[in-house]
Amino acid sequence: MKLLDRDGIRIDEFFRATAEDRVSHDRLIVPPDALEAQLSSREMRQVGVEVSNVASVEELARYFDDLALIAIVFPAYSDGRGFTLARRLRNAGFRGVLRAVGPLIADQFAHALACGFDEIEAPESIVDRQPFEQWRRAGASISLPYQQGYSRATSIFEQRRRGRQGECNA
Repeated sequence: MKLLDRDGIRIDEFFRATAEDRVSHDRLIVPPDALEAQLSSREMRQVGVEVSNVASVEELARYFDDLALIAIVFPAYSDGRGFTLARRLRNAGFRGVLRAVGPLIADQFAHALACGFDEIEAPESIVDRQPFEQWRRAGASISLPYQQGYSRATSIFEQRRRGRQGECNA
């Protein structure tokens, strides 16, 4: 897997651990069943959790202050539930790093960023086939979203409505 964000491909500073692992890394990503134990340990480290795209925002919300990262797994590029979960986590107040994990493609980069993702961890085969320059262009391809409240305060529809009101008032 390769990790990329707005600036390019980068090294992943987090280590994935299972519930049984005894590791000494400063940054860990654990499964949900190991989260409570990891956070209650006296070791000072940054902790992330990897969740499915149907995870409960309410269950995760109680850990927001302690989590450095939430990684949302996309089982397929055609399964968009992870985008919805990311938006709901941001709306609920999560300010840490949101990572999309799975076979996303460059064409989904702008939408992922608009939904609140900071980075994408994609299979090497996809990132090798779609170089980062393609991801960068795709990320910048949407100037205004259709959905209100995503990456900008206004949407295309809001701008059109304001334009029509201006014409009517003239």
